[in-house]
Parts: sequence; structure tokens; C-alpha cells
Amino acid sequence: MATSTLSITSARKERMERFVRKFRNNTKAMIGLTIVVLLVLVAIFAPVIAPYEIDTTSVEDRSEAPSVAHPFGTDDLGRDIFSRVVMGSRISLYVGFGAISAALLVGTVIGVVSGYYGGMVDELLMRLMDAAMSFPPILLALTLMVVLGPDLNNVILALAFVYTPYIARVGRSATLSETNEAYVESAIARGESSGRIIFSEVLPNTTAPLLVQGSLNIAFAMLAEASLSFLGLGAQPPTPSWGLMIDTGRGFMQSAPWMIIFPGLAIAITVIGFNMLGDGLRDILDPKVDAIE
Repeated sequence: MATSTLSITSARKERMERFVRKFRNNTKAMIGLTIVVLLVLVAIFAPVIAPYEIDTTSVEDRSEAPSVAHPFGTDDLGRDIFSRVVMGSRISLYVGFGAISAALLVGTVIGVVSGYYGGMVDELLMRLMDAAMSFPPILLALTLMVVLGPDLNNVILALAFVYTPYIARVGRSATLSETNEAYVESAIARGESSGRIIFSEVLPNTTAPLLVQGSLNIAFAMLAEASLSFLGLGAQPPTPSWGLMIDTGRGFMQSAPWMIIFPGLAIAITVIGFNMLGDGLRDILDPKVDAIE
């Protein structure tokens, strides 16, 4: 028994070392991780980084071009755009991680249960997921926000609902491939309960594709939040949401283009960072790559 435990521990340690080595050698993953870590640090230390209060207005400083005092310029109310962009990172991370965490929790359970039991359970759950996926994500999110009302917490609920089917599909696919493995058949032969097999045997081995899907969906969720805020269905003034800042600045594109340039760049860099991290993880965790190596 002790030898078996040591063998399992050694195998896990070897897999972790191989993962870290492959991660370090993957340029996309490293660049994406760097961007994401910097974004998280900016969000954590936003009150320290931001030089001005986000709601402080100044008639004299309205629509001021970027300068030493205001690196990103000021908006039509004289508020410092750099401070608002920095504080806006908290909004994006809150919505992105909140929505995808909820979607991962619900979608994983649906996908694993559907893939493991199959039959009518699989048919019913997947038809419901297909119905939700038949709508374009942003259109479904817009519809839900009209029903729920404009609020950041409602944005999280709406986006969690939108992305749950995609995660459920990935979870189901991974589960179907795992249920044919010898270790699952051995667990069934030992008389273990379905719940124990699902959560102790199958679920831990489906985390890789779910992790990749989640990291990619975070980027899309942040972009969707910015879109909803731009349309007036997400964050409400004076919340420093990047999408809301672009909506405010679109009327000043010619006279003060910096009002939309810097929030737009923040969105672009964030989405690129999470996409690169997700693509890198997909390359690293691809079983075909492991087989080649």
C-alpha cells in the first residue's frame, strides 16, 4: 500500500514537472500569463496606482490631452482617464472570473453527469444545452439583461448562463473518453458508487480541457461585459467600466480620441492575454503532443 502511494505521488510530481517545463517553453503561454498576472496586480493595487479619485471632476481640465499630469488625458467631465482605466480592471476581472467560475461549476456538473450516464439523461441535458447554444452569445446575453435589468451582478448571471453550455459540451466530451478507460472499468468492478467514480475518478481527469475552455471564455466574458456596458445594459455611470468609458467617449472621437483609445487598448490587451494563455494551455495539455513526446 505504501509502495503504491509513493508510486502515485512520484507520478504526479513527474507530471507537474513536465507541465512546468512545457509551460516555460511555450511562448504564447508565458506571454499570456505575464499579461494576466500584470492585470491582476493592477486590479489588486488599483487604489495605490491610480493618482486621482475616479469621480473627481474638474471644469478647467475637461477633455485635456495626455500629459505628465494626466498620462491618458481627461474625459468630458475632467476626470482622469488613467485612474478610471486602472480601476476599470477590477470591473472586468470581477465579471470575467465571476461569470466563468459559475459557468464552470454548473457546466462541469452537467457535462460530466451527461457523459457518464448517457441514455435519456444525456439526451435531455444536451438538447437543453443545444437550445441555449442556438442563440448567438451576445444576443442571448442582451435578452437576459433586458429581463434582469442593468447591473453588474446580473451581467455575471447572464454571462454564466451563456457560457455554461459550451463548458458542458467540453465536459461531456472529456467524460465520454474517460469512461472507456481501464481505471473506470476497474472502479465499476470494485462496486464503487457512481457518485464516487464521477468525482474521484472521472472529474480529476477532465480538468485539462475544462481549464483551457475556461481561460478562453474569461476573455470573451470580459469582452461581452464591455459590449453590454457600451450598450447601457451593464455597468452604470459613474462606474469606471471600460465599455461604458468607450460609450461615453464615442461622442468626442474627433475632439478627444484618447477617451476611447485607452479603454479600447485595455480591452484589447486583456483579451489577447487570456486568449494567448488559453491557446498555450491547449498546446501544452494536448494529449497528442504528449504522445509524440
